Amino acid sequence: MGAAKDKKPARVYYLRRPELETAEEKLGFLASHPMRALDFDEVSPDKTHNWVNLTSNDFETLIPLASKDTKAAKTAGKERAIFRLFSLGVVTNRDDWIYDYDPAVLSEKVRFFIDFYNAEQKRLAGRSNVNLADEVSRTIKWTSELEAQIKRGTQLEFDRAKIQGSLYRPYVAAQTYFDRIITHRVYQQPSFFPIGAAERTPTFAFMCGDRQPFALVATDRSPNLNMFSADAGQVVGLYQFDQSANRIDNITDWAVKQFSAHYAEEIGPGKSVRKITKEAIFHYCYAVLHDPVYREKYAQNLKREFPRIPFYPDFWLWAAWGEALMALHIGYESVAPFPLIRTDVPDDKVRAAGLQPKALLRADPAAGSIALDTETTLRGIPPEAWTYKLGNRCAIDWVLDQYKEKKPKDPTIREKFDTYRFADYKDKVIDLLMRVTTVSVQTVKLVEAMKAASR
Repeated sequence: MGAAKDKKPARVYYLRRPELETAEEKLGFLASHPMRALDFDEVSPDKTHNWVNLTSNDFETLIPLASKDTKAAKTAGKERAIFRLFSLGVVTNRDDWIYDYDPAVLSEKVRFFIDFYNAEQKRLAGRSNVNLADEVSRTIKWTSELEAQIKRGTQLEFDRAKIQGSLYRPYVAAQTYFDRIITHRVYQQPSFFPIGAAERTPTFAFMCGDRQPFALVATDRSPNLNMFSADAGQVVGLYQFDQSANRIDNITDWAVKQFSAHYAEEIGPGKSVRKITKEAIFHYCYAVLHDPVYREKYAQNLKREFPRIPFYPDFWLWAAWGEALMALHIGYESVAPFPLIRTDVPDDKVRAAGLQPKALLRADPAAGSIALDTETTLRGIPPEAWTYKLGNRCAIDWVLDQYKEKKPKDPTIREKFDTYRFADYKDKVIDLLMRVTTVSVQTVKLVEAMKAASR
């Protein structure tokens, strides 16, 4: 049946109700308010098909931090973003198996995993007519990719050189077994962190999404995809490495031209201009992305797409702030520890029973304290330290959450490799919390200076 000749484009009208109103409350409102009496807004989608929370700002005029077109460009002439390469963080689908604080425990887990896989590969060799998902033993954690390796006849071999540092969560480093098969999805991470490389390259991981606030942190270790939890983390680096481990600039010449031209024009003709370098642009971007004024102005944009970078007055001031932040965030384990006060009150009851104090890792921001366990408390944490947020948690809370004692979800890990006890890491965590407090306080200080400058 043909379309009606008088067919017209649809018009959409929208009425917003309170965010936390229930379905019953909405229906009750509609039942008691005739439609003709309601004040609707007519809405139209923007060019990226968003219907609500539309923005009206200059975001589209800013320089793209990264883009798929530039990543896919075959020639420099087609690059139109600051960074050539970007990558998702590492995805394992088996974190319990290939992450651990202790490299010896990690080695034990991975060896068990490899030996079991190889035994299954041998047992199921030649059985291409069966559904492997129904045949493999669930003693280890399988993925479709790993099952495909059985069909290919792949045998795995443990390689100690593949154990390397990773930033698992903000300010929480762990060891991981970095292998294209066992890791599951390494994406472009080997281009930033080649296996076995002696050189560490500075990168920063950032999260854009609608489930949590925008977040980023600098690191020189391969970051996990869910660095900030719910939404996927992306990574950009100052450099990338080819398959021969040759270092390549990851900031485009196009970006240098844009920055150089803008700031030369800002200063005016006939005046000397300090040469803008790729490293300075890297630091500048890191600073701008911490600017609370930027984050507030472009909050809706950052939920939907990669950041874009504005030209702020005084490029070198922002580059210096970015360099200072990056030194803090990458070097968080070596900054001066904040002078927190440690109080120890023996837990006589558990000691009499021959047990360790019960782990708590409970923060009390109002009191400026952290109860580590039933014996030890840290005090003197300044109020501003709790305000340094990365996603939905502050830096201190990320550390506390990751060092809590939790039963592994994987049944084999729970049965054979449930070795983590907070008591074994207590002194390390105290030291880490003191240093992360320093990082938090100094970060907030720098961010407040940015806020004042960008108003």
